[in-house]
Amino acid sequence: MSKTLSLFFAIMSVALMLATAFSLSHNGWLALLFSILTVGMIGTGFVVKAKLRKSNS
Repeated sequence: MSKTLSLFFAIMSVALMLATAFSLSHNGWLALLFSILTVGMIGTGFVVKAKLRKSNS
């Protein structure tokens, strides 16, 4: 995976984690939504990494 793509996934995951933390004090449902999106973003990063590694082999 390129460094730019890795940086994108890292920044987006941290942004979603921050959004989850801030929304915890305001709305529980919104915090749940952001936590699901965070897990999805991290999982998508792993899937993209595996597919790119497989295509390079």
